[in-house]
Amino acid sequence: MSESSPPKTSRDAGAALVPVEPGAPVLRDARGTAAAGVGAVVSSLAYTLERAGPVRGLRVLARVNQAAGFDCPGCAWPDPEHRALAEFCENGARAVADEADKRTVGPTFFEQWSIERLSEQSDYWLNRQGRLTHPMWRREGAECYEEISWDEAFTKIGGTLRALAHPDQAVFYTSGRTSNEAAFLYQLVARTLGTNNLPDCSNMCHESSGVGLGESIGIGKGTVQLADFTKTALIFVIGQNPGTNHPRMLSALRDAKLAGAKIVSINPLREVGLERFKHPQKPQDMISSGVQLTDVYLQVKINGDVALLKGIMKEVLALEDASPGSVVDRGFIDDACAGYEPWRDALEATPWEQLEEQSGIGRAQMREVATMYAQAPATIACWAMGLTQHANGVANIQEVVNLLLLRGNIGRPGAGLCPVRGHSNVQGDRTMGISHVMPDAFYDRLEVACGVRSPRNRGLDVVDAIHAMERGEVRCFVAMGGNFVSATPDSNRTAAAMRRCALTVHVSTKLNRSHLVTGSEALILPCLGRTEHDLAGDTPQFVTVENSMGIVHASRGRLKPASVHLRSEPSIVAGIARATFEGEGSLDWGALAADYDRIRDLIEATIPGFERYNERARTSHGFALPNGPSERRFTTKTGRANFIVHGLPQIPLAENQLLMMTIRSHDQYNTTVYDLNDRYRGIHNFRRVVLMHREDMGARGVDEGDRVDIVSHFQGTTRRAPGFVCVPYDVPRGCVATYFPEANVLVPLESFAAKSQTPTSKSVVVTIHARGEGAPAPS
Repeated sequence: MSESSPPKTSRDAGAALVPVEPGAPVLRDARGTAAAGVGAVVSSLAYTLERAGPVRGLRVLARVNQAAGFDCPGCAWPDPEHRALAEFCENGARAVADEADKRTVGPTFFEQWSIERLSEQSDYWLNRQGRLTHPMWRREGAECYEEISWDEAFTKIGGTLRALAHPDQAVFYTSGRTSNEAAFLYQLVARTLGTNNLPDCSNMCHESSGVGLGESIGIGKGTVQLADFTKTALIFVIGQNPGTNHPRMLSALRDAKLAGAKIVSINPLREVGLERFKHPQKPQDMISSGVQLTDVYLQVKINGDVALLKGIMKEVLALEDASPGSVVDRGFIDDACAGYEPWRDALEATPWEQLEEQSGIGRAQMREVATMYAQAPATIACWAMGLTQHANGVANIQEVVNLLLLRGNIGRPGAGLCPVRGHSNVQGDRTMGISHVMPDAFYDRLEVACGVRSPRNRGLDVVDAIHAMERGEVRCFVAMGGNFVSATPDSNRTAAAMRRCALTVHVSTKLNRSHLVTGSEALILPCLGRTEHDLAGDTPQFVTVENSMGIVHASRGRLKPASVHLRSEPSIVAGIARATFEGEGSLDWGALAADYDRIRDLIEATIPGFERYNERARTSHGFALPNGPSERRFTTKTGRANFIVHGLPQIPLAENQLLMMTIRSHDQYNTTVYDLNDRYRGIHNFRRVVLMHREDMGARGVDEGDRVDIVSHFQGTTRRAPGFVCVPYDVPRGCVATYFPEANVLVPLESFAAKSQTPTSKSVVVTIHARGEGAPAPS
C-alpha cells in the first residue's frame, strides 16, 4: 500500500511547479572517481530490493535485454551480439525495478488524497507511491479521482472525440516507451479521426537531429551499428553524458578504447562518466582504476559547438592545404556530396577570434583535435541533447555532418553518425508514423493498407499543441505515456493551457504531475509495463521496438502484472477506437488488439523495410531496417550528401546574464526521479541546485550553499524559479546548469530551434538573485 493519508482540502487543483525543497544539499567531491564500478552494483541492487523485493526484483533483472526477455525501457542503446548474463546498467536496473514496484496506488489512495494535496508533493514522492492499478476519473469540479470501469472510460473518450467540432480539436501525445504495435495503432486512431496532431517526446529532444540529418543525408537516423565501435579509430562524444544518461554506451566506448580508438569528449560540464569507466562485470576493472575513456576533453561553452566544430574543420582544411590530397576525401566529396565549395569559402571567411571567443576553446586545442581527426582512418560522431536543444540545434547537427563528410566518414566500416536517443522506442515510434507531419508516400500506403484517408495538413507538434491549448482550440488531450506537464517548457503556461481542455487522458504506469494538472474532466488509464506478461485472452502476446541503430526486435514481458485491472497499450488504443468509431470503416479494432500479429501485418503493408515482419520479429536478434546513407545512398533533394552553410549563432548576453542549460541527475530518468542523489557530481539528498563557476559566484556576491532565485530573460519577458542552492562546479565562466523538471519553468515556450521547434532547454539566458530580490527590468 501507499504512504500516509492526509485529510482532504477544498482548494482546487494545484500548481504545475515542483514544490520548493526544504533543507540543503550534501556536497562531496566526486572528482577522481570512475563511472559504474562497485557503486553502481550496490546502487542497482539496493534500489531493486527496496522497490520490487528480492524475488520479483531479481527475476525481472534476469530478463532485461535478453533474447527471450523484454527490452529495457531505460534507453535505446542496442544489445550486443553476445549478451552477458546481466545485460543492463544502473539506470536500466532502476527503470525495471521501478516498474516492478511492489507498492500500488488504487482507488482507496485517491479517496484519501485530494488532487490539491498531491500537487504539494514532490515528483520523487509521487513516483514512490507505486503502480497504478485501476482506471480513475476526475469528474468536473471534483477534489479527488474516483474509480471508473474501462467501458465507462472508453465511452467518455469516444463521446468527447465524436462531439468535436473538428478533428483538430484533439491532440494525441506519445512517449518514446510506446511499442511499435501500440504506436502504429495510436496514429491510426488519430488519422482515422482526421487529425495529424501527433506530438511526441522527440519534439523536445532529438527532433533537431531528425531534421538536420534529413536535410544533410536523407534520413533522420544514425548510420552506424554497434560493431562499428570496435572498428573505429576516433570517436567524438558531443553534448552528452553517457555515464548518467546512457550507461550501456560506456561498454561500447570501453571496447573501442581497448581496440585502439581515441575519444574526444566535448561538453561544458566535466563529467566523471566521460573520463573513466569501471565495468562491473570485468574483474580487471573492478580491482583497478578502470579504463580511461577520454583522450582530449574540450569544455566548450554552452552553445559554443558550432564555433568549435568550425574551428576544427578550419584546421583540417589547413592540414589539407599543407599536404594536398592527404586529408580531405575529394573522391567521396566529388562522387557523393553537394555544396562543398560554397561551404569551404564560408568557413575560410570565418574569423578565428570569433571561433575562440564563442567556443571558449583555444586554437591550439582545435588544431590538436583536427590532427587526431586527420590521422584517423575511421571516425564516429555521437551526440545527444547538448547539441539539439538550442535555437541553432539543427545547425549543430549539420556541422557534425559537415565534419564527417570532409573525410568520407559515412557509409564505411567504423565510421558514421550516431545520435544517442533516450527512450527505448522513440525512434521506432517515428518509424510507425508518430509525427505531426509524414511523407505523402506514408499516407498513400496507409490508405491502401488500412482504408484510412489521412489528412495531409501539418499537425501540431509539442510547442504548437501548447499554444493551441492556450487559445482554447484543443478540447481533448490524450497522452500515451509520459509526463507532459513536467517534460515540456514554460511549466506555468503549459499547466494553464492544459486546464483549458475539456478532457485530459493519460495512459500511465505510475502517478506523475500531469495527472494533477487536468482539463475539466480527467482520466488515468493504467497500463501494463514493458516487464509484464501480456495476455490477449489466454494467448501470450509480444511487442517490438526499434533501437537507436535501426534494429527491430521483440520484447516479451515476464512478470505477473501489478494488477488484474491493467490493460496493454494496444488494448487501450483499440478500446478508444471502438468507442469512437462504432463500427465505422473496415478495421476490426478488437481483432487487432486480440492478436498483435495482425497489427504487424498492417505495419508490413504500410512501411517499407518490414517485409516478413512477423517472421523476422521472432528471430533472436531481430532485423535491421534499410539505411541508405550507410551504403552511401543519399535520398536528399540533391541526391547527394549535402554540406550546409551556417553562420555563427548569436548569443547576446547583457551584463550579469548567464547561459543556463538543464540537465538530469544520476538518480533520474527523464522526469522520473528515483532518488535525490547525483553521485557522480557529488550532490546528495537535494535537487534544487544551480551549478556555477566559482568566479561567477564571487562576481554576484553569492557563496556555496546560498539560496537564490533564478530569473530567465527572453524577448522582454521574465520567468522566476525560486529557492535554488548555489553549488560551485567545473563549468565554463558564464555558464550554469540546473536539473529539469525543476528548471523547466524558466524555458520560454517561444524559444525553440529553427526548423525543428525543439525547445531551447540548453540555451536559457538567466540572472541570479538573492532570495526575494526583484529582477532587473528586461533588457
